[in-house]
Amino acid sequence: MTIANTFAGQFLIAMPSLTEAPFARGVAFLCQHGEDGAVGLLINQISEYRLGDVLAQMKLHCEDPEIADYPVLIGGPVQQERGFVLHREPGHWDSSYRVNEDWSVTTSRDILVAMAKGEGPRRAVVTLGYSGWDADQLEQEIMDNAWLTTRADERIVFDTPLDERWVAATRKLGVREPMQLTGYAGHA
Repeated sequence: MTIANTFAGQFLIAMPSLTEAPFARGVAFLCQHGEDGAVGLLINQISEYRLGDVLAQMKLHCEDPEIADYPVLIGGPVQQERGFVLHREPGHWDSSYRVNEDWSVTTSRDILVAMAKGEGPRRAVVTLGYSGWDADQLEQEIMDNAWLTTRADERIVFDTPLDERWVAATRKLGVREPMQLTGYAGHA
């Protein structure tokens, strides 16, 4: 697979026929995609935690109630005890991965320390866990019509309410009524 064929930096949008949690009506941001598989973060599935809960568990204090009340999302079913921060500014964090020229994912404690102090990325999505696909699994799921893909949109990631992100992502593709999407693929 060449870099031109990667889905990294794109949304995966669950088709209505995909009903298993946490992927039902899911929108995943694809962080990595290559010959070995893919890694993504769901950006519209709320967890029971707020950022203040996660910071407190890490023995970090947060003075700002707005930051403490920031929602923490379910990034996927894999390693749900591990945190991921999706952001635009690259920063100088201990463990960041550049998805592309626009997006980064950071997994190190230092970004949460900075966020607790109000010095982190201006806009970020914090998730627990991630979504993973083995080699060729994602490609097969796309061919099986489980997912649609489109370039990630920061307005959907940061500005659209969580419960509206799936519809907003499908509308980005020109689909007005996402529930009318069919669960089968046609081939010419």
